[in-house]
Amino acid sequence: MAKVLEGPGMGLLKKWGVQTPNYAVVSSFDEFEQLAQANDWLKNGTLVVKAHEALGSRFKLGLVKVGLDLSGAKTAVKEILGRKIETLTIGQVIVSEAVDHTDEYYAAIKSTRDGADIMVANCGGIEVESNWDRVKRLSVDVGESPAADDLQGLAKDAGFSGDLVNGVAAFAQKLFRCFENEDAQYLEINPLVQNAAGELVALDAVTLLDGDAKFRHPDWNFSFAAEFGRAYTRKEEEIMAVDAKVKGSVKLIEISGGDTAMLPAGGGASVYYSDAVVARGGKLANYAEYSGDPPDWAVEALTDKICSLPGIKNIIVGGAIANFTDVKKTFGGIINAFRRAKTDGKLNGVRIWVRRGGPNEKEGLAAMKALKDEGFDIEVFDRHTPLTDIVDMALVR
Repeated sequence: MAKVLEGPGMGLLKKWGVQTPNYAVVSSFDEFEQLAQANDWLKNGTLVVKAHEALGSRFKLGLVKVGLDLSGAKTAVKEILGRKIETLTIGQVIVSEAVDHTDEYYAAIKSTRDGADIMVANCGGIEVESNWDRVKRLSVDVGESPAADDLQGLAKDAGFSGDLVNGVAAFAQKLFRCFENEDAQYLEINPLVQNAAGELVALDAVTLLDGDAKFRHPDWNFSFAAEFGRAYTRKEEEIMAVDAKVKGSVKLIEISGGDTAMLPAGGGASVYYSDAVVARGGKLANYAEYSGDPPDWAVEALTDKICSLPGIKNIIVGGAIANFTDVKKTFGGIINAFRRAKTDGKLNGVRIWVRRGGPNEKEGLAAMKALKDEGFDIEVFDRHTPLTDIVDMALVR
């Protein structure tokens, strides 16, 4: 799952007819001042300013300011932008229009093994956490859409009455269309409120998408939120862009201070090898994987980034016995990147360890072994060598 920050999440909701407050995401004070001059809702409305980052407990951290006029919003933007929270520096804030309301509600949709669950409650905000028994759900099978009667029944079951029954049902229908059409895996609106005109408005959204579906959505012009307490690095973002374009998968996460770089084939192998390195006292320089028979150029791009990691002493190219990933083809991409890195002086003093099996493994392994004749410090093993033996050799040598 790929998390989307509040701003682009609200944009997806608006695309499918879900009403949201006016909002703007800014990364500098000058940008905010320019927007304020051009938008009456910023000049005249009551405003909310929040850090636009994947952070929990923003209220407790002082990263949410409410009930502000324009002057107060300017002060809040200055205060929040650039603030450091452990390793994270706040680089954006979202400024939104406050919506007067009395009651708060809850609505969400989450992916399940058999389809999706639509959930609503006639309580919202922080109350929903302590009143989870009031959250009612409607299950929808894969490929199906919820009927209007079923959604009205869900609203009534959740305790809504009068005009809110139809209103909540219509809101849930729009939310479901967004969920289905945007390849979402989880959408949560909390709180959902009713404005003075009686319209239901999404005040805050949690949006998790299928990141591997990005190639189907040319309008996804936003970056996914990092989930590990810092912004994505340039290398990580570039590999994410490659991953979005290809069949199969390539992944990269940088880990500062490590000296053992990982280039495993398959998610299982990546975890297996990473665990083995840590268990033996090694220091990982990254997490990575390529799987699902990606094209050689995508694996080459991933290898380029791994060869550029600072301070590495070992590169482990490992994998189990592939079912359909072409070992010769993917190794071709790796070899091209290795040669370019060696020419650029990036592999001086770096040892390479290879273990792999699968389609065209003999040709792929032979091509890897031939690199020794080109001056590479490389050891190559076939399917008969236990996976973690190369970790032992790499860390002991």
